[in-house]
Amino acid sequence: MTLPAPDAFPRAFANAWAGHDVKAIAALFAEDADFLTLTGHWAEGRKAIAETLAGELAGAFARAKLVTGRTKQRTLAPGAAQVMQRFVLSGILHPDGSDAGRVGAILSAVLVEGPQGWTVAAAQFTAEG
Repeated sequence: MTLPAPDAFPRAFANAWAGHDVKAIAALFAEDADFLTLTGHWAEGRKAIAETLAGELAGAFARAKLVTGRTKQRTLAPGAAQVMQRFVLSGILHPDGSDAGRVGAILSAVLVEGPQGWTVAAAQFTAEG
């Protein structure tokens, strides 16, 4: 799946997350993309991204909800942009099943434009400290 513009990425990501649709999230990424997830896992390639997110969304993030905050976009060069999206996550589970509370997080992605539209080349989803 390609996006019409970089600023469409945060909403597409949040909508797919809300539906626990790992295929839709992975489809936002280029075939050879890199993704550093909230748990610190580095997934290389769309297939690994889908597999990693499937595990995370079935585990610690099974009940997690994203609430969007501030978005910032920066053009890096023609056909390349960075998008940063602040989220608040709730419903995160500890390994024992108890609620881990709310966490602030930043999703930072570099998107590139191809003939069909925009895809994520690399992204990092990091808890705010």
